[in-house]
Amino acid sequence: MDELSDVMTVPLTNSNFVQPFRMLFKQAGKDKSWDLVKVHESVAIIIFNISRKKLIFVKQFRPAVYINSIPAEDRTNPIDTIKYPAKLGFTLELCAGIVDKQKPLTEIAAEEILEECGYKVDHQKLEYIIQFHSGVGLSGDPQTIFYAEVTDEMKVSSGGGNPEEGELIDVVEMSIAEVETFLSQKRVPSPGGFLFGLHWFFNKKASFYAS
Repeated sequence: MDELSDVMTVPLTNSNFVQPFRMLFKQAGKDKSWDLVKVHESVAIIIFNISRKKLIFVKQFRPAVYINSIPAEDRTNPIDTIKYPAKLGFTLELCAGIVDKQKPLTEIAAEEILEECGYKVDHQKLEYIIQFHSGVGLSGDPQTIFYAEVTDEMKVSSGGGNPEEGELIDVVEMSIAEVETFLSQKRVPSPGGFLFGLHWFFNKKASFYAS
């Protein structure tokens, strides 16, 4: 997963996942415009293994994070992957996925838990936490966060994502103490929803499982 080569940036002509467009509107009597991107709604899940008191996360390479870790003057084709290795693009995240099926959000979340982390959960036992908007300046897409408690007996595969979709995912387990240390850093390679989810966990659940 650390191997990276032949990195190029090219114009986007079409996509199954994003659609750029411009919104025209009038506000307070003044004509305005705003460039937007249409993306899918998504779900994310805070997963806690109660057998071993471990939080379950996913680690993966994010091209957007990688390219934005490179100074603008060095983003010339091809990208120098010796100077800018793949590790710049790795993130630690909640298990998550896009809503691209006509199914209840809980069912989609349960499918993502199985696909990415290898745990088979009953979607009806997922705890709804909150829905909020991501990328408010560009996409405004909704993300819904759930909480799932799992056991070792519910582990049916190694997870790792869907190879047919090009996913390369590492499953990462961390103790409550390890997560506290991770969050004490001044900079973390994680999205805002991940940080919110962990603070929710520490506020609502962690005290029940403290050693």
